[in-house]
Amino acid sequence: MGRPVTMFTGQWADLPLESLAQKFQGFGYDGMELACWGDHFEIPKALADDSYCAKKRELLDKYNMQVYAISAHLVGQAVLDRIDQRHKAIVPDYVWGDGDPAGVNQRAAEELKNAARAAQKFGISIVNGFTGSSIWHLFYDFPPAAPGMIDDGFKLLAERFNPILDVFGECGVKFALEVHPTEIAFDLYSAQRALEALNYREEFGFNFDPSHLVWQGVDPVEFIRAFPDRIYHVHMKDGLVTLNGRSGILASHLRFGDPRRGWDFRSLGHGGVNFGEIIRALNAIGYQGPLSVEWEDMGMDREHGAKESCEFVRKVDFAASNVVFDAAFDKAEQTQKA
Repeated sequence: MGRPVTMFTGQWADLPLESLAQKFQGFGYDGMELACWGDHFEIPKALADDSYCAKKRELLDKYNMQVYAISAHLVGQAVLDRIDQRHKAIVPDYVWGDGDPAGVNQRAAEELKNAARAAQKFGISIVNGFTGSSIWHLFYDFPPAAPGMIDDGFKLLAERFNPILDVFGECGVKFALEVHPTEIAFDLYSAQRALEALNYREEFGFNFDPSHLVWQGVDPVEFIRAFPDRIYHVHMKDGLVTLNGRSGILASHLRFGDPRRGWDFRSLGHGGVNFGEIIRALNAIGYQGPLSVEWEDMGMDREHGAKESCEFVRKVDFAASNVVFDAAFDKAEQTQKA
């Protein structure tokens, strides 16, 4: 048996959960990574209604759908971000409130704490998500950042996330940051710095997603090797760099799906990510958790892509070897010496 193959429901939040469970069962998935928006997993209801989690489990069991993680990406984005009108579209109304930035930051932090509490009630030990970043706008160092500005961003991470992680620890739940542009950790070295800022707390690790690394020129395998004990969850998502002499790696303010972009996401197997090497690296660190498809491809029908992606993951996944292929030669040499 390979690792469980699941589907992240975040890009399917326009559909009710039961409809998705039926679809994904038909496509061959073992389970679902539930987004904390739409009707997929509602944090306030999970905490207020003692029957909510049981009913959710009953619905999922009907379609043999397992759950290994819930995902609070959208509300997490508002914890460290400099809040503006964009955030109103991604956070719940009760988190947005009157839109006062400090209030949104504070309410988003409380909602992330509640995500841990809800996960505990649901019997889940991983919450995937974002952190946002107060310093993402400084990624290109001009005008030059004044001394301490970057340091202040990581200090703010510690200030706001340590209380959040205290709750995660109390609940026996881990937070898996999806290393991603606009987050405090967006590549290998910023991820290292985030761990340092949080004093390597066990509650904080990563939701590994190669698609956000490959277009930056970061080898996803090197990321796994750098953080073997911090890969708490894995997203399977592909991407392709399409530089042609006119396009740029910064994507020219063009929306996803625009063919003029210098890179974009692709359905699994249609991009540039070497998933065979990623599976080898995951085997090397002993990761046995789910391989969760995050499907994003503006150029393909999503139901076609979802079915094809499940088949792709099952084909590309393989177990580590339990034998040394040339062990027989060692035995022969020992026999000769004897």
